[in-house]
Amino acid sequence: MPPSTDHKATDHKASDSPRIILFTGKGGVGKTTVAAATALRCAEMGKKTLVISTDPAHSLGDALDKELSPEPQEIAPNLFAQELDVYYSMKKYWGNIRTLLLQVFQWQGVSNMVAEELAALPGMEEASAFLWLDNYVEAKEYDCIIIDSAPTGETLTLLTLPQTVQWWMTRAFPFQKAAVQTVGAAVRTFTGIPLDKGFMELDNLFEKLQRMQRLMTNPDVASIRLVMNPERMVIQEARRAYTYLQMYGFSVDGVVVNRVMPETATRNSFFADYIASQQKYLGEIEESFAPLPMLKVPHAGKEVFGLDLLRDIGKNLYAERIPSDFYYKEKPFELAQEGKNYVLKCKLPFTNEGEFEVKRLSDEVVIQIKNRRKNLFLPRFLAYYTLEKHTFTDNWLTMTFTPNT
Repeated sequence: MPPSTDHKATDHKASDSPRIILFTGKGGVGKTTVAAATALRCAEMGKKTLVISTDPAHSLGDALDKELSPEPQEIAPNLFAQELDVYYSMKKYWGNIRTLLLQVFQWQGVSNMVAEELAALPGMEEASAFLWLDNYVEAKEYDCIIIDSAPTGETLTLLTLPQTVQWWMTRAFPFQKAAVQTVGAAVRTFTGIPLDKGFMELDNLFEKLQRMQRLMTNPDVASIRLVMNPERMVIQEARRAYTYLQMYGFSVDGVVVNRVMPETATRNSFFADYIASQQKYLGEIEESFAPLPMLKVPHAGKEVFGLDLLRDIGKNLYAERIPSDFYYKEKPFELAQEGKNYVLKCKLPFTNEGEFEVKRLSDEVVIQIKNRRKNLFLPRFLAYYTLEKHTFTDNWLTMTFTPNT
């Protein structure tokens, strides 16, 4: 369906920031193929586009059938690609931090080789993506930035990067900034450890991470698309990721179902059971993630790499849609604290009181609406809370969780 006929899809208007789309999902579902096809589609629609791989196990170059580097390089008209390298990024952005940590570790008797590894701070792989993004946003060089992220678990660490860096700052440098500036030069003179420069660089890193997190949670700039296959374990992980992304304020504007076998395939074939299973899971995905739009990619029947095949994937995936549009902006559920309780609100459009039932099963809430079922994975801390009651007003289901006694 074209975006013009979908009231939830909106164009990305000219602004100070490029349009940012991040693709995530369980490893092996085809995130890289979908991200690369999306980037190519955007580029061929006239938008200067950069596709970045933040996955340490890079496969973006393989998908594009191009040799990529840690710096952006043009691989087609309007299309640039980059595979991030944490050590290259450290050398480019964090020279003083690296020198500081190396000397501190070596001073404590750690071998040079181990110190080199320890100098890569936790989350630095993901942090490097934010630092590059910060540069691109400031330069206003690209219209669209497509991020081919690491598998879901690693992607979710993006959410805690500012807190991680702040933890390092408060524990590794438990003094005020002014004190560091006053004493740092003397420390560097007598010990060779660049305390003041390292701290200031780390402080600047923290500010950039906070700025980029605000940008990534801005629904008028960035959105996330969940990539999955019509398979049970993949869907389960996608549901859980969706819960956490929503809870931390990240906008999810669609789901992409990759490698869908055509219904026209012979039912008596070797894949008959597999095709039937896929059809069942497609219905489950649509029910679980509604009202998010579901975009499907037919199974190519072969390995996908190179611009020609990616172009076909992009056309099948988006049809008349514009890839850089926002396909959905409204939050379908919210979690908030009220006193000692937590309240989970879920929007159930086109539903009336008495047409559904709610029950909790372990780490999820199951909402049965006639012959449809919606599963919401709960944050892990709610394991210590009981689903006390639920109410329904103006299409919103409100569930109250109280502490276990």
